[in-house]
Amino acid sequence: MLVALITITPIGITGAFPAITQPLLLLAGIGVGICSSVIPYVSDQLAMARLPRATFALLLSLLPASAALIGILVLHQIPTWIEIAGILLVAGRVALHRESEAVPRKPAKSM
Repeated sequence: MLVALITITPIGITGAFPAITQPLLLLAGIGVGICSSVIPYVSDQLAMARLPRATFALLLSLLPASAALIGILVLHQIPTWIEIAGILLVAGRVALHRESEAVPRKPAKSM
């Protein structure tokens, strides 16, 4: 986030100047930044620590599907058939994936 801030500030400072001078708009921008970046990242880290790997992978694979659904409902953006197929293939493959069970190794014989 810090690298992104340093990279984009010289480019976007002129467009952001009206918001910087108005505290309400500045707070709204900070709120959007926290809600769109910090909260999802922390939630992912907490879920990754608590959920089994397969469950977390399945939930991550459903993110594009939920984004597409929100795009359809809120923004009226209809995905192409290729995009829909890609979403289904990724989510389906993750759902069907099974980790191979670890075969216990025989202990080495000591002499």
